[in-house]
Amino acid sequence: MIQLSVLDQSPVREDGDASQALAETLELARHAESLGYARFWVSEHHSFNGLAGSAPEVLLGALGQTTSTIRIGSGGIMLPHYSAFKIAEVASLLACLFPGRVDLGLGRAPGTDMISARALAIDGKPRFEQFPQQIHALQEMLHNKNFQPPVRPQPSEPAALWMLGSSTESAALAAQRGIPYNFALFINGDIDRHILDDYRTQFVPSIHCEKPATCLSVNVVCADSEEQAFYLARSREVTMLQFFQGKPSKGIMSPERAASIEISPQEEAFIAARQQFAAIGTPEQVREKLLLLAQEFNADELMAVTITHNFAARKRSYQLLAETFALTS
Repeated sequence: MIQLSVLDQSPVREDGDASQALAETLELARHAESLGYARFWVSEHHSFNGLAGSAPEVLLGALGQTTSTIRIGSGGIMLPHYSAFKIAEVASLLACLFPGRVDLGLGRAPGTDMISARALAIDGKPRFEQFPQQIHALQEMLHNKNFQPPVRPQPSEPAALWMLGSSTESAALAAQRGIPYNFALFINGDIDRHILDDYRTQFVPSIHCEKPATCLSVNVVCADSEEQAFYLARSREVTMLQFFQGKPSKGIMSPERAASIEISPQEEAFIAARQQFAAIGTPEQVREKLLLLAQEFNADELMAVTITHNFAARKRSYQLLAETFALTS
């Protein structure tokens, strides 16, 4: 049975606020743990009204306190915004607080627009090109016991490293550095289906990972009927459509408002293209689609990303998904 996990982005409702969204993330983590999910990861986004999770390293401290068995992780920390040493200290501290439960997922993307990316950089100059060197330094600091650096993170407690990405370049880097790889299919569906096979072929065993490991992150909305599932999913899709068009809303709009907005054929095509690699429908339909994607991409694990305007619908989606995959707490 394929392993199933959760990536939560702390969605903010148009009629809600960030405090509410973060409280819902904590409640959802407890819910996911009770349902038997393997991991619960949180993301990093900046300057977007619809997502509250700007500092996953802070949120992980709260998640560790509110759960007891599920693995918790960053999905991910955008490493170019920070020093490798600082993130090594953050990861070590979390791993010391919650032994054997912390995944340090790392990404190179800005997680925002370039104006915000420059604001995050200490001198206003983002250095995304230094990401490979940062990854190497972080691996050495966290996992090489023979490493002789001028500084070493304290406490020295290694977290499990993961690479997050949506491109062949990130997959190749993960393979070269011997790091498990999580492909964000929910972000980029326009990719060679052999990306994870290529990662395995190129994989070089590392200090902390002897063999390749892969995960596929997919948009999921599961409901009691197919019609209801697509109705719920429309909230996110229309919200994101308007965001890409430079018309951001105050948060994730309600399905009622999403249904009332007039959409052109070109915009419908954009939404349809994004849903091509999503799993939306009844539990049976979602299970079938997820297993098909796992087979098509040859993934070891699946990570569900569910965004709905209604929190109860989000919890229900994860419950139905757990039931159809026969997860056990």
